[in-house]
Amino acid sequence: MKTLVASRIFDDTFLNPYRQTGDAAADAVIEQLAAEQGKKGLGDFMQFLGNFSQLTITHLPPFVQNFFELYSRLPAFAHRGKMDKGMAFFWKYDQQIALLLGCYSLPYCYAAADGAQVLWLSQRIKNDTFKRLEETGEFVFGIMQERDWKNGRNTLKILKIRLMHAVIRYFTNHSEQWDQVWGLPINQEDMAGTNLAFSYVVIRGLRTLGIQANTADEEAYLHFWNVVGSLLGLQNALLPLNLREAYHLDRAIVRRHFKTSEAGTGLTKSLTKTLKQQTPEPDLQNFPVAQMRFLLGDSVADLLAIPRVPFEENVIRMINRFPMFSALFRSRKTSSGVIDKYSRN
Repeated sequence: MKTLVASRIFDDTFLNPYRQTGDAAADAVIEQLAAEQGKKGLGDFMQFLGNFSQLTITHLPPFVQNFFELYSRLPAFAHRGKMDKGMAFFWKYDQQIALLLGCYSLPYCYAAADGAQVLWLSQRIKNDTFKRLEETGEFVFGIMQERDWKNGRNTLKILKIRLMHAVIRYFTNHSEQWDQVWGLPINQEDMAGTNLAFSYVVIRGLRTLGIQANTADEEAYLHFWNVVGSLLGLQNALLPLNLREAYHLDRAIVRRHFKTSEAGTGLTKSLTKTLKQQTPEPDLQNFPVAQMRFLLGDSVADLLAIPRVPFEENVIRMINRFPMFSALFRSRKTSSGVIDKYSRN
């Protein structure tokens, strides 16, 4: 007889404190850097953090180097066998996951109104959406390279993102535009929601596309992203131990935060505009919208103000997915897209 594994229920009493909790270790580094070098120093540091090809840290102040050295180790719960299995799961479905990242994971994050405010106020996605999408693809496909876990490059990349979050949190929290009702910028609960969007929501999206994977492989993919989440500064209490816990945490975040907002609809509008621009023919430009509705469901699509396109929606329901969407990360504007750079096919 199979033993049922108990799972946590993430209620408001549990989650509320995490809306005011950031990342103490990373925040301390940024506070010290700001005190010693000011806003210009933080701006220069952001340039370094955003460049994944630059992984040398010897030029950084000693206290920043210490942060990288201290947190570059995998968390104690990390299981290399499960991580390898999770990466194999990704490469088995990399084309479909590229689709899901753009048409499901990202708009799903935008539906969490308070958390979306950081992205909206920073204007990074709104003003240069395609570049932001390429950066997302570069990060995800990059950390799926097994060799870069062995040589330490992936942990450095992830820690750079962690510190970038801390810089954004610092600037946003000091901005007159920020409303404390939204919680701390890039707080632990919002980080947990983002981690789910790249792990559990992708798994659910694959199922929606008709892919029935082995549960052990799905759990391994969830484990892989738990390791990434931990390296990004997400506390262990917000890392789901299994798919059942991931379901409960996701439902709690949806209940607490999914609602219509200017930030969510604005970000989604920028995203859909960019996805339309990636279609090979003008007559196909409504298919990204239809794909979003198919994956998100009407209730979430409506709160994001994604328009109805009945003809394309009917086509998507019949074929599940529009095959050109790997073009999202196969850039026609640059010499080498993300999939072309990393693909194993």
